[in-house]
Amino acid sequence: MPLIPEEPQIHESVPGPRAVPAPGRTAPTPRPVPGPRPAPRPGPGPRGPVPAPPGPAPQIQLIPASVDGALDAADEAVDLLLDTGRAPSEVLVLTTGDAHPWAAHELSFGEASYWAQHDAGDDVFYAAADADRARPRPVVVVAVNGGTDAAVAGALPAAMSRAGALLIVCGDPQRVNTLLAAGV
Repeated sequence: MPLIPEEPQIHESVPGPRAVPAPGRTAPTPRPVPGPRPAPRPGPGPRGPVPAPPGPAPQIQLIPASVDGALDAADEAVDLLLDTGRAPSEVLVLTTGDAHPWAAHELSFGEASYWAQHDAGDDVFYAAADADRARPRPVVVVAVNGGTDAAVAGALPAAMSRAGALLIVCGDPQRVNTLLAAGV
């Protein structure tokens, strides 16, 4: 009788889908579908630099989440994006309310260190939605985790202008759609 090799063990530290929802959440958050990869940037051609063609507007996805669950939903979206092949340097996460815990931690070391990480551009970066210094990236995730309607209404078009291929908005669908319909 032939021997059947044992299945390899999968350790908890291996990245992958999580079966346990985040604390305080009753239902799993719908997961975003990763958007298209950005096209290669134009470079010098035989007659000098080739201008970039005007790009299409980014794809927009809305992930329903409460104000209290928006950060968790944004983190889950980032995990899925990374698990499906997006490079960390392609993702910018913006918050409309309190700062993301990563941003708060990094800011504790000073603004210069925090923005140096942004400028290095080799990892997911977390910032306030109104941070003018945050540069565009192929994917922008917005956690609508608070803020006034005016602040959120201003954050959405700013986030769209920073998103190259995909904008993911994690928040209350009624609030987001109302603000979008009001001319955002």
